[in-house]
Amino acid sequence: MYQFIKKTIFIFFVILSTGLSGLEIEEIVVKAKLIESNLLKLPNSITIIGNEEINYSHANHLEDILYLAPNVNYSKGASRAKFIQIRGIGERSEFRDPVNYSVGILVDGIDMTGIGLAASIFDIDQIEILRGPQGTLYGANALAGLINVSSKIPTNDFFTEVELGLSEYGGKKISIVVSDTPNKNLGYRVGFKNYKSDGYINNTYLKKNNTDNIDEANFKAKFKWKKERLSLDLTAIYSDVDNGYDSFSLDNNRKTLSDQPGHDRQQTQALSLNFLYEFQDTSVFEGLISFLQSDLEYGFDEDWSYPGICDGAVCDKSIYGFDWWYSSFDNYIRDNENVTLDMRYLSKTSPFPWVLGIYNRKQTIDLLRIYTYQADDFKSNLDTTNTAIYGQMDLSLLKKFIFSSGFRFERRKAHYIDNNAPVPNDFVCIMIYPKPESCLFNNNFKTDEDLWGGKISLSYTLNGETNFYALISRGYKTGGVNTNGSIKEDNRRYDTETMLNYELGIKRTTADQKLIIHGSVFFQKRDDIQTKQSIVNSISDGALGGVCPCSFTDYIGNAVSGKNYGIEIQADWFVNKELSLSTSIGLLDTEFDNYLSFSHTDADTNLAIPYNLEGRDQSHAPSYQYSISLHYQFNRKFFFKTNLEAKDSFYFSDRHNISSENYTLINLSAGYQNNLWEIILYGKNITDQDYQVRGFGSFGNDPRKFYAVESYYQYGDPRVFGLSVRKYF
Repeated sequence: MYQFIKKTIFIFFVILSTGLSGLEIEEIVVKAKLIESNLLKLPNSITIIGNEEINYSHANHLEDILYLAPNVNYSKGASRAKFIQIRGIGERSEFRDPVNYSVGILVDGIDMTGIGLAASIFDIDQIEILRGPQGTLYGANALAGLINVSSKIPTNDFFTEVELGLSEYGGKKISIVVSDTPNKNLGYRVGFKNYKSDGYINNTYLKKNNTDNIDEANFKAKFKWKKERLSLDLTAIYSDVDNGYDSFSLDNNRKTLSDQPGHDRQQTQALSLNFLYEFQDTSVFEGLISFLQSDLEYGFDEDWSYPGICDGAVCDKSIYGFDWWYSSFDNYIRDNENVTLDMRYLSKTSPFPWVLGIYNRKQTIDLLRIYTYQADDFKSNLDTTNTAIYGQMDLSLLKKFIFSSGFRFERRKAHYIDNNAPVPNDFVCIMIYPKPESCLFNNNFKTDEDLWGGKISLSYTLNGETNFYALISRGYKTGGVNTNGSIKEDNRRYDTETMLNYELGIKRTTADQKLIIHGSVFFQKRDDIQTKQSIVNSISDGALGGVCPCSFTDYIGNAVSGKNYGIEIQADWFVNKELSLSTSIGLLDTEFDNYLSFSHTDADTNLAIPYNLEGRDQSHAPSYQYSISLHYQFNRKFFFKTNLEAKDSFYFSDRHNISSENYTLINLSAGYQNNLWEIILYGKNITDQDYQVRGFGSFGNDPRKFYAVESYYQYGDPRVFGLSVRKYF
């Protein structure tokens, strides 16, 4: 690893000092900033993934494209990767208690944070991945970073695109897009996409190969109206997802035994209206109103098996006189609504452009949990209101320096209520199940918190080709309450996490505009780190850490502090008109400071001896990631593209020491394209590498092994070959 780091840094500085030949690079504009700017001039670590790269990657979901950005990882535990980590920071799951996310997701201005299935890749113009806290731009849900997805806009002339796709494991895709600007004021773009796959799991008990299937339909419409100085952009999105979830096997392979395969469903309706008024050439007033309503249902077979699994096995009832197996299903039904209003005034007067804005977001989340070993259905409601004022100022100094500062002051109010409070000591209840309404008591928590974030940066431009920058930014993630009555009072509340990010970077374009390279080093100091923990209780007697089969109580706690630091490099080299190369490299080191955990599997709760996590890597934080791509164009019509992506091992959780294996994947595509047609043959993971995307290591779930604690893994996609055909009209 040390040699790899040395070579990476050496190559980085060698390339910075050279000028190379290739094709001209067009200007890339970053949209997820208060003041839109050229990518090369922004003092921030950003990855831009354009439409062409998305097409070549054959991405159907955001998870298919994240490998192109350095130090970006994800966790599954569902049909799709709903949980994203940037620089080792981000959530890994969501079950009963509400989650405050560290990575924000915006789609055409619509806040889709925590609604991962809606992040479908369809008719996308570009994806921006901003690494580091975005406390000025976005606030509480962007401690680690922000992903901004922008759809394509209406075309000037009539345009139609039809795509058909086939791939192994029953993969089928159809999409159609129609766009036009029938008059000078109004343009439209509408499209529909449906993607289906049987998935990669063989359920040997049910004798089915589609229990982990994908079935996703998406509709999108964009309308753009402009007259003189006023422009309006309206976006409507509808997503209908009915995926299966049957990913974990007792034997750690792609052959499952579940008799009640799970599901991962979502119906989402969303609207956004962006309006912009230009006051001559000096200033702009911009506003965004968005609404989202999403019904989500996530359920799984908790035992991963079936009644009778012990028949004829070492755990047979005839030997012990009782059944070792258990049967359980856990189902979470959520209704998630949010309304956002964001208005800002931008002065473009040089050399002192500035922006000032106000923000308000209201969200309501209702949850119904139906669980086999929970006699009464669990119900909860969470209402939150975030109100903020924010601003940014850029100041040009001596023509080559730009000083930038930004701030955000935010107030968050939250009200949580559920029906799972313990019965008061002075109240007598008849112990029958399900409990009558008179015996259901509510937890009722209210929080009101003031938060702040911001940034300061200094940029220096050398000869118009190289930009150096220094950045200090502060982000935050709000605290909250653990609601389960079985959690000790000391662990009921957790504090707001804050982070200071220190970053030095360089962005260089050669004089002939044939090489572009970005590099940065960063150091992030985290305080009151919010960590996901869980209590394992025996189902039979409720004992903490007792004999399995077991149930799990998740909660969030605070570590004292921690550090995340590393290097990020991105480069594109257009060697000549035929050949281009690109790469991204992320090196990351993370650790906890002074973190004593009583929920770690190696802690001794009987003797009150915690497990010391000081110095250990944080979860889902691989020490290296890299991607290398080669694209060769023959006669401007035929092309070949290969990509190599690699990732180091990483811990799955902060409560055990089970980790993934490092891996390298190779993807290939070749095809023909002209103004009317595009035909592509592709292969993903062509070496059929097994790699893990989620893992557990704190419990046993196999009655044939008498519930001995062991590791369980969810695997990423195997080798898949496919064909895609596009027709343009």
